[in-house]
Amino acid sequence: MVRIRTAREVNLIATSCQIVADTLNMLADYVKPGVSILELDSKAEKFILNKGARPAFKGYMGFPATLCVSVDDEVVHGIPKDKILEEGQIVGIDCGAEKDGYFGDHAKTFSVGKIPIEKQRLMEVTHKSLMLGIEAAIPGNYVSDIGHAIQTYVEGFGYSVVRELVGHGIGTELHEEPQIPNYGQPKQGYMLREGMCIAIEPMINLGVKEVKTDSDGWTIRTVDGEASAHFEHTITITSNGPKILSQSIDNG
Repeated sequence: MVRIRTAREVNLIATSCQIVADTLNMLADYVKPGVSILELDSKAEKFILNKGARPAFKGYMGFPATLCVSVDDEVVHGIPKDKILEEGQIVGIDCGAEKDGYFGDHAKTFSVGKIPIEKQRLMEVTHKSLMLGIEAAIPGNYVSDIGHAIQTYVEGFGYSVVRELVGHGIGTELHEEPQIPNYGQPKQGYMLREGMCIAIEPMINLGVKEVKTDSDGWTIRTVDGEASAHFEHTITITSNGPKILSQSIDNG
């Protein structure tokens, strides 16, 4: 069931989204060569708890950490390990928080020091595709219009869209209906309505679209070993268009 949220509920979702946005904004200063991924996870957990919220991912279906941290060819759901970030890597960090029964979800890909130009371009195109997808999230459009905007843009650069993983509704549960694919033909699926809250999250590969899951049961990576980028915002759909809820200062 697709839920239409009241203004009060949107404000509660926005509060949780602000926490995750501020968490990623805080982590930006620590994403650099020589930093442990476990340290990032620890800082994020303390930050969220200090805001009176709880990490939404920790314990979700058995996931053991606060953050999903995915490096280079890892697409999403990377489990934080005692690994050190290295110059030239890109790192997707996905974060969720729950406060007062409502969830926020947000992801961003960071560069570790100076990165190759092909990774920089992949990050820029993926972020731009997210913003184009958000622009398509207006009342009267359809779920597939979001994915169509994302797919047509990134494929114009020769990149590929992961099919197995999608965006989602969000509110009193971390993942709700409808699913929001990052590809598709226009005017298909559920019609978008004012009051919907959804998380749009393109996962874009430098190489082929196919992915595989590691033996840990969580980490998803590209089959060809090429880099992948991931950006996500939680938005609400209003009569005046989409409003990003997971955005803070210096955090696009």
